[in-house]
Amino acid sequence: MQSLSKPHRVACAVDKLLIAALVSIAAFPYVTARAQDRSGLARWLAAPHRSARNVARDGFRHPIEVLTFFGIKDSSTVVEILPGSAGYYMEILAPYLKERGRYIAANRDETAAPQYLADHQKLLARLKAEPALYEKVLVTRFNADRHEIAPPGSADFVLTFRNLHNWVERNEVDGALRAFHKALKPGGVLGVVDHRGRTDMSQEAQMKTGYVRQDFAIAMIEKAGFKLAGASEVNANPKDTKDHPEGVWTLPPTYRLKDKDRAKYEAIGESDRFTLKFVKQ
Repeated sequence: MQSLSKPHRVACAVDKLLIAALVSIAAFPYVTARAQDRSGLARWLAAPHRSARNVARDGFRHPIEVLTFFGIKDSSTVVEILPGSAGYYMEILAPYLKERGRYIAANRDETAAPQYLADHQKLLARLKAEPALYEKVLVTRFNADRHEIAPPGSADFVLTFRNLHNWVERNEVDGALRAFHKALKPGGVLGVVDHRGRTDMSQEAQMKTGYVRQDFAIAMIEKAGFKLAGASEVNANPKDTKDHPEGVWTLPPTYRLKDKDRAKYEAIGESDRFTLKFVKQ
């Protein structure tokens, strides 16, 4: 094989450097944009309007890592399913999206149980009381697929946190997934966080504990017209043995056993959770 002359070798080396530089330049806007998204979310995570109750959960729920993993931008249209009266993610997302995006709270409808209707009224009162933060929030009704949670094909993201186990137990999950699919744009993202079940037990055997097998969740959601695009371990908790007397509700923040073994469950922390990102097909 004929060797290259020194000028040719120099030229090849220069070409490689140019290519590497161009690749770096091309990647820079993406890296910068992701850093901006993260810093924008972090601003609202640290804002004084957040409730002390929600701030106390940050160390277990890792909201900035979760939202950047899903790919939220300040120009996104985001539907959160059942934010409830606590509004953990609403406190961050609604002001973050206020100027360039849109936050939609898909909350309970009129058929909900009294305690949930009371939570819904608290949510509405909070939105009204803090217009500087929440005046652009759109509230829609959610109950499986009985309502449109957003105009069809309009949402960039649909997010649900610790709800999937309830829909599975109540046989409402198929309808819920149809509603999410309908609301999302083609290629839109469904973000799901829930209590991760044991792999040595069937889903049916642990249904009443509040845990969902990750493989079961993925298969069910993909069957509904989504494709798994990524999984994050940001909400993993290896201390969670998943064999508690009152299921996942034994752990904080619920503490269903009240003061019995409270220190034990406080040391475990919140549940082990999967964090899954799906794309609408």
